[in-house]
Amino acid sequence: MSASSVIFYIIAAVIIGGGILAITSRKIFRAAVYLLFSLLGIAALYFYLNYEFIAAVQIVVYVGGIVVLIIFSIFLTHASGDEMKRPVLWRAVFSGLATVFAAALTYLFITDHNFVPVGYALDHPVAPSVKNIGLQMLSTTEHGYILPFEVVSMLLLAALIGCIVIAIKIKTKE
Repeated sequence: MSASSVIFYIIAAVIIGGGILAITSRKIFRAAVYLLFSLLGIAALYFYLNYEFIAAVQIVVYVGGIVVLIIFSIFLTHASGDEMKRPVLWRAVFSGLATVFAAALTYLFITDHNFVPVGYALDHPVAPSVKNIGLQMLSTTEHGYILPFEVVSMLLLAALIGCIVIAIKIKTKE
């Protein structure tokens, strides 16, 4: 086994381990920290594949944005040490079935798709400068990324609203 295979398996173990621990942890703060490790593992995988820009976006948007908002909302509710309730059995079964179905569907899409190397997909390669990346991200042409850019902004807005809803304290009568 080569060193690159060992590095890949270590990164994959961090991603999968963080994900499993995030969904099985009973303490909400620990679940958020495990999610942080899983997302950092995905960024490490992007760095390993030499996609530095996508790795930086992963760290800034998900690790720096979403997870920090989740952790702040946990601290604002003063429930960082509380344990979460066990899920209802039928919900856990349904979640497991949905996960298996999504994994099978993803496997089906991957096996049916013919992947073309990058050099053959484009007539001429684009220089990876910050200017070209910015122009491509905000382009409305066929290969532009304005729609995913707006979807990510909506995701951040939804996470912010979710954190505000979690942080709101409900007044109870004494």
